[in-house]
Amino acid sequence: MPVQVIVPEFLRSLMGDASAVSVDPGTVLDVIEGLDSRCPGLRDRLLDDSGLRRYVNVYVGGRDVRYGESLATVVSDGETIRILPAASGGMFLP
Repeated sequence: MPVQVIVPEFLRSLMGDASAVSVDPGTVLDVIEGLDSRCPGLRDRLLDDSGLRRYVNVYVGGRDVRYGESLATVVSDGETIRILPAASGGMFLP
């Protein structure tokens, strides 16, 4: 069963304007490399020499991979990965 990757707006131009794509399960790194093989350049937008870029957040099953195994986080069949740009600054006022 494939893994679903929710694609943020800033990457959709690389993904043919798709908001979600299906890939084979594996680690987060496997998923990113699989996406990059279909859409060259994606890996460079998400990763640098030390791992995930500072402004990119990746969630597997609703959990931030930075607080777990990072790129070695296992993504099981049927799980959802969300890639989000980091947000900062300002105060939220209702």
